[in-house]
Amino acid sequence: MVTPKIISNGLLRALATILIIGLVLYFAYLIQTVIVYLIVSLILALIANPLVQFLEHKLKISSTWAATISIILFIVTICGFIFLFVPLIISQANNLALLDTDNLQTQFINMEYKIEDYFNIEHVDLNTLAKKTNLAEKINFGFFTNFINIILNFLANFGMGLVSVLFITFFFIKDQKVFKENARRILPDNNEEKILNSITKINHLLTRYFIGLLMQLSVVFVLYLIVLLIFGSQNAFIIAFLCALLNVIPYIGPIIGTVLAAILTMLSLIGHDFQTEILPTTIYVVIGFLLVQAIDNNISQPIISSKSVNSHPLEIFLIVLICGISFGIVGMIIAIPMFTMIKVILKEFFPNNRIVMVLTEKI
Repeated sequence: MVTPKIISNGLLRALATILIIGLVLYFAYLIQTVIVYLIVSLILALIANPLVQFLEHKLKISSTWAATISIILFIVTICGFIFLFVPLIISQANNLALLDTDNLQTQFINMEYKIEDYFNIEHVDLNTLAKKTNLAEKINFGFFTNFINIILNFLANFGMGLVSVLFITFFFIKDQKVFKENARRILPDNNEEKILNSITKINHLLTRYFIGLLMQLSVVFVLYLIVLLIFGSQNAFIIAFLCALLNVIPYIGPIIGTVLAAILTMLSLIGHDFQTEILPTTIYVVIGFLLVQAIDNNISQPIISSKSVNSHPLEIFLIVLICGISFGIVGMIIAIPMFTMIKVILKEFFPNNRIVMVLTEKI
């Protein structure tokens, strides 16, 4: 028989559970940066795992040296990316140094006259329109100062984050056996097989995902390169590579890549006529990039999202959106690998839960 005491106790337990969950989520929000570092480090450790296994089992190298070699390779790769873009930066700096500001100003004035003539023909008074919209009051003249501050803050945070991630990754690789043993001690003995199965499936699915992602980036890179070569863009290889690399960021990355390609195309054509060469070429490059993204969005991405990690595209979109709102761009990058790991763990430990069964039916 259900008594008022039982009901009140149930309500108290429910409220206590909700309160605890709320506190945990709030604490997770406060340390979200640390959580992102841990997730990125875990993913890097999984990526390095095949190399570590080869060094330890085939070459008989200690776990410390295997972890050290893996971290050195990560650092070399990052430095390689940085040095790859040095020629691009130098080239664009030279283009800016050759900029004929007087000629550019004359071209803009001529274009302004043409626009005014057009609106005068259409009987539109631009001065009256500008006064009504208060355009001058809405222009943020401190934009460039704020932009430079944002870049400096980003570089500082990126540097600190990179050092933290590499430090954590080193110990994830070096002490992975210790972590597994501690997990076995904490969890009941009957869960040991579930843990091992989870690790195996996670390695398998993430390996498929990263291979698929690499194939996608390669296809996008080749298509971007073709577009840039058709229109004679300078440093086409580096620009295509950088824009393709930005595709790692779901949904937002391609947009950033297109804007970046447009800016670099305009800079590479400095000294040419703005109306007849710079503007048309930039528009053609943007159209070409949009076509590439249409191909990628309708062919490459669905294959990777649905096949490599066995998830529905709507699932991927929602989890990327949630992680993007919670953790920013880094959250969007790690959303799919993290979601895959959680699904595998849920299936191993809660196989009879109906929600878990629906979410993991393809795993």
